[in-house]
Amino acid sequence: MAAAKLAEELSKTALGRYAIAVIGAEPRLAYNRVLLSSVLAGEVASHDIELKPASWWRDHGVTLKCNTLVTEIDVGRRELKIENEESVAFSKLVLATGSMPLRLNVPGGDLAGVYTFRDSRDTDLMLTLAVKRKRVVVVGGGLLGLEAAYGLAKAGSKVTLLHLMDRLMERQLDGPAAALLKALVERKGVEVLLNANTARILGKTRVEAVELADGRMIDAEAVIFAAGIRPNATLAKDAGISVNRGIVVDDHMQTSAPDIYALGECAEHRGTCYGLVEPAYEQARVLARHLAGREASYRGSVVATNLKVSGVSVFSAGDFTGSEGSEAIVLNDTRRGVYKKLVIADGRLAGAVLIGETQEALWYLDLIRTRQPIAAIRAEMMFGRAPAKAA
Repeated sequence: MAAAKLAEELSKTALGRYAIAVIGAEPRLAYNRVLLSSVLAGEVASHDIELKPASWWRDHGVTLKCNTLVTEIDVGRRELKIENEESVAFSKLVLATGSMPLRLNVPGGDLAGVYTFRDSRDTDLMLTLAVKRKRVVVVGGGLLGLEAAYGLAKAGSKVTLLHLMDRLMERQLDGPAAALLKALVERKGVEVLLNANTARILGKTRVEAVELADGRMIDAEAVIFAAGIRPNATLAKDAGISVNRGIVVDDHMQTSAPDIYALGECAEHRGTCYGLVEPAYEQARVLARHLAGREASYRGSVVATNLKVSGVSVFSAGDFTGSEGSEAIVLNDTRRGVYKKLVIADGRLAGAVLIGETQEALWYLDLIRTRQPIAAIRAEMMFGRAPAKAA
C-alpha cells in the first residue's frame, strides 16, 4: 500500500522525472490489506480490493515485477539482486517492505495447520479452512486477530479468540470501550477468552488442540497467529543500513545510506514504527515531494484507528486514556452498542474513542490534530458537528 501511494504521489509531483519500477514478492497488484478480512468474510471479492488496475500502472509508465523476491541490496554498486540472480540498477531506492507477522515461540508452533494472517495468500488458506467448517483458534486480540476471527466465523468456522491481555485492542481502546467491543464480537459468534496465555499447541503431525498456561484446553483443527507484527528490515540490515526496530529514517524518509529511503511499516522515524495506513500515506506524500525537489518534511503522525473491526465501527485517536489535568465526556449505551469518550485538556480535544457510531470520527481527528479551542462547541460536540454549528 505504501509503494502504491508513493507511485501515485510521484505521478502528481514528479511526472516523467524518474523511470519507476515496483518490485514485490507478492504475486498480484497492490491491494488494500485492511479489507482482507472483508474478503475472508465474503463481503467483497479478492479483485475488488486492488488499489489500482493494471491499466493505471501501465498508463503511468511504472514497471511492475510481481512475484519477485529481492535478496540483496548492493549499496556501493547501486544494485538489487533478485532470487533468479538477475540484477536491477537504481539511482534512488525506496524500501517499502512492510512488516512480518509474529509467530509465537511455543511448542507445536511448527505443526501442520498453524498459519499467520497477513497477506492475500494467508486469506486464501483461511477461506479453505472456513469452507471445511474447521474448528479454529485465533491467537491475538488486536486488529489482526479480531479481523481474522470475524472473517472465519462469518465464513462458517467455529472460532475461539485468545488474547493475553485483560481487554481487546488495549493499545487503541480504554476498558469500557474494549468491554463493549468484546460483547459485540461475541454476538457475532466468536468465543473470546481474555488473560489467555498460549502454552503449547498439541498434535502428532497436525493441530489437535491448544493448551493455555492455566491448564485449559481448546480443541482446534487450525491455529491462526495474529499476535502482532515486526518491521521487515532484514534487507536493509544485511546491506549495512542503520536499523533499530525498523529501518531508521530522517524527516525526508532517507536512511543512513545516500539515495536510499524507507516508508511505511518497515520505517522507524524518531523512534516510532507506525503499523497503520495513514502514517504510511503521509510519509509517501512527503517523500514524493522531496524526490520532486520540493521542500517537505515528515514530523510524525497523530495515531488514529478508524476501521470496521469484526463488523463493528471503531475509532480511536490521540490521548484517549487522559493525563493529569484532563477530563472526559462519556456516553455509554450498551444496549445500542454505542460508546463515545472525548478527552479534553487545556480547552482542546486531546483524544477520542468511538464504538458503534463513528460518523464524526474525521471531525474529531481534525480537532485533535489542529488543536482548535472547543469551548464554544463543548456542550454539543458529543452529538456531532451539525448540532454544534447550529448552536
